[in-house]
Amino acid sequence: MKKPSSHSWSWLSTELIRRKVYPVIAAYAVVGFILLQIGEITFGPLGLPDWVMVALIALVVTGFPVAIVLAWAFDISPAGIRRDASTPDFALTTNNAPSIAVLPFADMSPEKDQGYFCEGVAEEILNALTKIRQLNVAARSSSFQYQAGAADVRRIGKELGVKTILEGSVRKSDNRLRVTAQLVKASDGYHLWSKSFDEETKDVFAIQDDIATCIAESLLETLTPSEQSSISTTSTKDVTAYEYYLRGRQFFKRFRKTDIEHARQMFNQAIEIDPEFALAWAGYADCFSFLVMYVDPQANYRAEAADASKRALELSPDLAEAHASRGLALLVCEDFESAESEFKTAIELNPSLFEAYYYYARTQFHRGNIESAAELFQQAAKADPADYQSRCLRIQILRGIGRLDDAVLEAREAVAVINKHLEWHPDDARAYHLGAGTLIVLGDVDKGKRWLRRAIEIAPDDPVVFYNVACNLATLGEDEEALEYLERAVEIGAVSSAWMRNDEDLARLRGNTRYTDLLHHVEETERATSSTVEE
Repeated sequence: MKKPSSHSWSWLSTELIRRKVYPVIAAYAVVGFILLQIGEITFGPLGLPDWVMVALIALVVTGFPVAIVLAWAFDISPAGIRRDASTPDFALTTNNAPSIAVLPFADMSPEKDQGYFCEGVAEEILNALTKIRQLNVAARSSSFQYQAGAADVRRIGKELGVKTILEGSVRKSDNRLRVTAQLVKASDGYHLWSKSFDEETKDVFAIQDDIATCIAESLLETLTPSEQSSISTTSTKDVTAYEYYLRGRQFFKRFRKTDIEHARQMFNQAIEIDPEFALAWAGYADCFSFLVMYVDPQANYRAEAADASKRALELSPDLAEAHASRGLALLVCEDFESAESEFKTAIELNPSLFEAYYYYARTQFHRGNIESAAELFQQAAKADPADYQSRCLRIQILRGIGRLDDAVLEAREAVAVINKHLEWHPDDARAYHLGAGTLIVLGDVDKGKRWLRRAIEIAPDDPVVFYNVACNLATLGEDEEALEYLERAVEIGAVSSAWMRNDEDLARLRGNTRYTDLLHHVEETERATSSTVEE
């Protein structure tokens, strides 16, 4: 008999606590004991037959497992019984539709330095599969939490709510490439399909397309001609440009200023090698958009974002990522209506594209359409159940508009998502400072403040960290310290005046002259650096 792992027991214990199973067990035991005592004292004097007491005992005993099941699946409180908010989020589908999670491929290269390339191969296959509407594909950040070979596929399938798992490995040495891939049935761990490729590195695109096509043919009875033609995993055929693009994407996901600059350089190298590489143009544009949003709202950054995103669309007008990139560039140029149009198009082309929902939500927030922003953040979380950002920002909105019960309910789920993320990314300052606000909503102020300090330790010169520290301190009534951090955020980086005006976390500060002066300073800076984007 296989011995349960400590990780499994830890996960079970954490879930039992989070789902409040222990309090339900204790409450049930107390109520059951009282009922039995009442029956023993009153049934005899009332002249009731013995079988009534036996029936009561049987009812109490049989009700015990029912109470445990209800506590696991539902949120049981004095306010009633509600479906546990976290239960469906990682469950991709409960119907008979085929579903799959693509895990990051293992790096089997001699130097173990090709992690970015292995992850990129898996991600390109995942992106190709998302183009098939009749196939449910787990979001990247959900499936990429699991390191290759680190967990049982049956457990992964259950946690992600998918029926099949794609796992594989890559060995890259000089100009040779060996890729192995296997499609596994999540219910029992048996292989449905497996294949190995031993080719030159330049053949990686054909390998990716072959794997994606084989998976689609294995899981689906038929493929339409349009679906067959859509299974293409990249928009370049130059492997060197592709490698630069993968490195750029790896840097970009780290979110820090220096990493964004490194990502920009990598995307630029990819473009110089292949000027018609649409995804590289989109990534290049996103770097400049992020620099405007979080570092310095320079007019030339806005212009670069606008030009690069426009070029991406010219090269690939049906690429959802290009429309999302264009929308983000228009957002930082404050052309909100055009940005929303691009995000809507991106969603039509790829309904599972997280970035389209997430930046559409931020656009609505900038415009003061708070309820719409909250709804779109929720859609973003559904598109990517493992993303913590959209959840935390939605919780901030719910708290700000007075929907405290909803904020608390969703905060419980968000903390579980953040904790899981931090297991694999313990140096993610953004997870700490956004998560701190969620902990404060739950009343865990001490831990929330510890997370804020941890975020500052990780990124001591990040204006986004300082801004969110200010927001959380303001909600706690620590106005003077909140203003100090807000001033530091404005001093060292970009802070949006629209975001400041609409952020209810800062509501307490609006009557303070320091806040008013700071807002005026931000507005003047934006006017001085604004630039019109020519369509």
